Amino acid sequence: MAKPFSLTTYQAMSRRHRSAPQDMLDARPEGKIIWLHCAEQKRLKTVKDLAQRLTAQLGANILVTLPTGVPAGDRLLDLAYCQPVPSEHPDDVAAFLNHWAPDVAVWVGDELRANLVQASKIRNVPISLLEAKAPALSQAPPKWLPSPRRAVLQMFDQIFARTPAAADALRKLTKGQLPVTSTGQLVEETEVLTCNSDDLESLSEALVARPCWLAAHVQADELDSVLKAQRGISRSSPRILLILVPANPGDAADFLGTCRREGFHVALWDDGVFPSENTDILLAENAAELGLFYRIAPITLLASSLKPGHKGRNPFDPAALGSAVLYGPSVYDHLPAYTRLANAKAARVVTSTHAIVTTLEDLMAPDKVALMVHAGWDTVSAGAGVVSQIIHDIRVAVGESENSPEEPEQ
Repeated sequence: MAKPFSLTTYQAMSRRHRSAPQDMLDARPEGKIIWLHCAEQKRLKTVKDLAQRLTAQLGANILVTLPTGVPAGDRLLDLAYCQPVPSEHPDDVAAFLNHWAPDVAVWVGDELRANLVQASKIRNVPISLLEAKAPALSQAPPKWLPSPRRAVLQMFDQIFARTPAAADALRKLTKGQLPVTSTGQLVEETEVLTCNSDDLESLSEALVARPCWLAAHVQADELDSVLKAQRGISRSSPRILLILVPANPGDAADFLGTCRREGFHVALWDDGVFPSENTDILLAENAAELGLFYRIAPITLLASSLKPGHKGRNPFDPAALGSAVLYGPSVYDHLPAYTRLANAKAARVVTSTHAIVTTLEDLMAPDKVALMVHAGWDTVSAGAGVVSQIIHDIRVAVGESENSPEEPEQ
């Protein structure tokens, strides 16, 4: 098939730029290569999570290309071969593809590199576009030349759009020539936390008909707010139990002393003590037990978020296990995840002790907390479904069996 005129002229124009030959940072490994391209720095976390999932499920070689100047970070370097993306000069594109010879490609983000996509298509590399919203060329042609954007998009085998509106626009732009699915932004993958089934049964029996809430990953400078919230909610719900888990296990002794000085009756989970009817706080120093407590508590205040500087913790951990999420304003490290849960009404932000108390009071109504819990399940499940579909398509492209190797059981 002849190249569209827009692509021919784009390629000719790109030859006018100076070539920038790359040093290939690694030799090509034997076997299949799955190539993930991070088109924008803000998509780096999505690429890292996808690389981790692919490594666990397929055991394949992963190549990640990054925008110039964007560091991979230790976590990604442990998972994949990392290489700066080549320039759009056709010679640089050819050298890159000749060296790595990827078997399948996944493009994450909106920046399109016309020559790189076109050359991959010519080599019969299946290529998918994820998290598309308003894809644009990395090098825009002069206004007097036709844009190859439509032709480039039509070279993808499938497109996953971030919003229904973006999906509709991309279907019109590509004239319905390829599948375009509205998936939302991919959520970060989270391994479902496990727990001891005997502990789950025993603690559930100990708390039968008794309300409880969990404050997880609590920093030392957040403890005062949490204890004031427990005192406040106890006025309207006298039997309520707080399960308290510090962010740092070394803070547990200080937490215990503070709780007792404030007049709370505390049971120490790590000493094998179950809460009695008089217990106000169940203190557990080990965050490894959160898989148990997220299953027990219908409401979790996910701390390390109430004060600046702590940057939040992964909210999909409690949401995946049926706990409604409350969080403070400092969640920089997981902002997309919190935004997605909040938009689904599965999480609520609390900016003060008073806000924690009033939100807890509101969620004492079983129907209200149930709505949040189910919204959280739906959100986490939707993200997992999208990733599973992508991995299935990659399996097919590289000829992997569905049964080998599998992700470890959770």
